[in-house]
Amino acid sequence: MMNKPFKDFSQTEEELRTLIGFPSELVESKTITYLDHHCEEYISKSPFLVITSSDSSGKGDVSPRGDMPGFVKVINENYLVIPERPGNKRIDTMRNILANPNVGLLFMIPGLGETLRVNGKAYLVKDVDLLEQMSVRGRAPLLGIGVEIEECYIHCAKAFKRSSLWEPSSWADKETLPSAAKIIFDHAGLPGSSTESIEERLKEGYSKRLY
Repeated sequence: MMNKPFKDFSQTEEELRTLIGFPSELVESKTITYLDHHCEEYISKSPFLVITSSDSSGKGDVSPRGDMPGFVKVINENYLVIPERPGNKRIDTMRNILANPNVGLLFMIPGLGETLRVNGKAYLVKDVDLLEQMSVRGRAPLLGIGVEIEECYIHCAKAFKRSSLWEPSSWADKETLPSAAKIIFDHAGLPGSSTESIEERLKEGYSKRLY
């Protein structure tokens, strides 16, 4: 077994609390167990979220979801639905939900540092009438991820401020960014493929198979 590079660990909550301390009364009190009008408004303006899930053994995964603002449908204060658009067909999130329904959502609005965190139980939804309401370009999603709300709260902007994520002046030049095609080529190692052929596949998918 490979030796871990870490020498000192925190292994109890008591030790963590000694190091970190306790949340303020405001932080303790801000969690609610339903979607109020503030949460619904946030979701209606959010074009992007990440969803965390884990399988029956606890192995975790995080996956992005994005579309036009308001793509996530709020059914009522207790339920929302995320349309499942075409992807890479790994279905990691959906397989995890079948084994373990607990999920976490992090909604983001570009330019806004505060995020909305929603935790709950997920279901793979096939209701045709509901999915038709989330059609784009005449195409309804085949499935949706329904979430029963257990808790939600606004998360502060410190991480976004530290990272300057929404500040264009902090963004690297596109020419210096990692190439997805090169990474996939090296990782997959498929005979007969090339960085150029993978780049073309990516471009085709982005232009023709978003919905």
